Amino acid sequence: MKKNPVVAVVGATGAVGREMLDTLVRRNFPHSEVRALASSRSAGSKVEFGSKTLTVQELTEDSFVGVDLALFSAGGSTSEKFAPCAVKSGCVVVDNSSAWRMDPAVPLVVPEVNPDDLSWHKGIIANPNCSTIQMVVALKPIHDAARIKRVVVSTYQAVSGTGQKAIVELENQVRQLFNGQESTNSVYPHRIAFNCLPQIDVFLDNEYTKEEMKMVLETKKIMGDDSIRLTATTVRVPVFYGHSESVNIETEKKLTSKEARAILSQAPGVRVLDNPGEKIYPMPILAAGEDETFVGRIREDESIENGLNMFIVADNIRKGAALNAVQIAEVLLERGLLRIA
Repeated sequence: MKKNPVVAVVGATGAVGREMLDTLVRRNFPHSEVRALASSRSAGSKVEFGSKTLTVQELTEDSFVGVDLALFSAGGSTSEKFAPCAVKSGCVVVDNSSAWRMDPAVPLVVPEVNPDDLSWHKGIIANPNCSTIQMVVALKPIHDAARIKRVVVSTYQAVSGTGQKAIVELENQVRQLFNGQESTNSVYPHRIAFNCLPQIDVFLDNEYTKEEMKMVLETKKIMGDDSIRLTATTVRVPVFYGHSESVNIETEKKLTSKEARAILSQAPGVRVLDNPGEKIYPMPILAAGEDETFVGRIREDESIENGLNMFIVADNIRKGAALNAVQIAEVLLERGLLRIA
């Protein structure tokens, strides 16, 4: 009988790392030991793990000896350096950074959408971008029913997607403005309080941002269909938690809004909130702290023959990061794809 895995959380002091620890507890993930790893700056600090308190250990190339599963959320450069070290130690890595997502040898997985891709992992599995995850959870059942031809998505993304410093910046700017002071910014190029920034990440040569192209490329890889045409505009908004997306879908087969609503109501990981007459629809304040992806405002696009519009909202720290990573780990364990020493 195999023992429960030894689990390491890399980047354990960050917002996503802490949420990963909480999610392991909430979902009763089997483990014999959990280690909290972070940079030398955080070594020795404490993080909560259910009723226990873990002492953060410094991340080194030798940190993964005896570890079976590592959940990474410490940035791309850290993942590029240390994930291969973990694999060499016999550890399976679920990485939340963008470092491995488009590597053809690395599965990019949302468990509700493409869990079978885990079968060909070589030690590293990539967790998709937060805005992509919630979108494909809602797109997959529509694609299965009517085959999606084209998607146009505009996002309204919370500051927590940038990290703790962005949360603090929004808090400080609101306080400054309410006290009649000039606001200061260092995380974002412009003030985020009471503003919207149509830029997430850097601009590329094609005039799209890196975040926008992540959504395009990752969606095709996860859905396993390069024929899907997708264009994105990603916007940062002054919301703390919860990414929202306005999504327009063109399908090969006609789906009525009633049919789409019924399909999504049965989809794994989706909660339909769609009663306009009662002013019921997805909002970030409803999704914050929840695991599901909320879908509403489902309606037919009257400008094209086979079109649908919908509004999708999810907690970007939970389903957009920590929860998806732990769900991947659960499938690995359930299917015997986690190498346990």
